[in-house]
Amino acid sequence: MTEIVHNTGSSAPFRVAVYAVIMQDDEVLLAHRRDIDWWNLPGGGMETGETVEEAMCREVREETGLEVEVEGLVGVYSKPRKDEVVLALRCRITGGTLTATEESRECRFFAPDALPVNTLPKHRQRVEDALQHLPYAVIRAQRATSEEDQRLPANGQ
Repeated sequence: MTEIVHNTGSSAPFRVAVYAVIMQDDEVLLAHRRDIDWWNLPGGGMETGETVEEAMCREVREETGLEVEVEGLVGVYSKPRKDEVVLALRCRITGGTLTATEESRECRFFAPDALPVNTLPKHRQRVEDALQHLPYAVIRAQRATSEEDQRLPANGQ
């Protein structure tokens, strides 16, 4: 994957990522990752030449087998310790078949109050933000590193 990068003076490139909040029957779609034993919203880094919508549709298809349409912006999440900005986007399913993929060992819908214990805390926060149905996008800093996230209790405390 070719990522959109910006030279920030650090050794790591700056990237933009997109994650989908997909609701169906009042449940949210999560993907169980193959590389670590955690659940998260489907998504990932944008590639060079992609629009936000194209990246979102590609990532959801790669991780879940579903085709989606972007409906709106839930939030913008700054991750300064990872030199990353994340866009959480509300999406609706337009086609495809929900399935495990090379990137996800399982994909499943969960009630928001019954997310798996091993849901990444940053993703849990994004789900909570989406459930507020605000008329504007939230803007948040998510300062914990991935390693710190994976050591936190499931409730993010």
